[in-house]
Amino acid sequence: MIHPTAQIDPGARLGARVSVGAFTIIGPDVDIGEGTSIGPHCVITGPTRIGNDNRIYSHAALGSDPQDKKFADEHAELVIGDRNTIREFTTFSRGTSDGGGVTSIGDDNWIMAYVHIAHDCQVGSHTIFANNATLAGHAVIGDWVILGGFVGVHQFCRIGDHAFIGMGSLVNADVAPFVLVADKYAEPRGINSEGLKRRGFDADRIAAIKRAYRALFVSGKPMAEVREELARGAEDSADVRLMLDFIERSERGLLR
Repeated sequence: MIHPTAQIDPGARLGARVSVGAFTIIGPDVDIGEGTSIGPHCVITGPTRIGNDNRIYSHAALGSDPQDKKFADEHAELVIGDRNTIREFTTFSRGTSDGGGVTSIGDDNWIMAYVHIAHDCQVGSHTIFANNATLAGHAVIGDWVILGGFVGVHQFCRIGDHAFIGMGSLVNADVAPFVLVADKYAEPRGINSEGLKRRGFDADRIAAIKRAYRALFVSGKPMAEVREELARGAEDSADVRLMLDFIERSERGLLR
């Protein structure tokens, strides 16, 4: 299961059924869960925690120092959950003391080639990152989010659950849950209705989300009035409540 050319530090911990490909380097303070496979020519440095049954392809670089000039070699971690697919030439950085010290990736994510996840990012579960999608530091990505190829997300931006970011979009403000955004400088273009249908959202749930979308992005009303309208809709819809809560917590302002 371990290729003879792989270099594994004695301080690393590998669970049962872990496989490691040729010329891969695993440093100290790396913990890899059961059933995870690591391809050839990967570099994994610590402190890094990787869960069970992940598939990591060749030339991935995981757990490297953050690309932050303020980083002073303080303790910081990368934490990856279970059953993730991490393709070739991906780069995930550890956190920084300014950002809580942890970069985290959840479970069941599909992360394609050349994706970069910067320091202190928090990625949920069931996401898809297409080729060359990039997160700057401190970005927060919710569950079931899809990032198209060559998407760029600015530092500190938040993307809500079930959002869809079209290919090549540059995101420089928060994206509300369920919303589809597109164009070079990302703009709302509707809701991610096709993705919601695939995940079992029924017609009533989708209709409530559409009404909230129209209030937020089409009506032209001031945000104070929009909040009041969403608050009324949230009385009967947990999805609208999710959107309203997301807006209330936004620090960078909402992409409108």
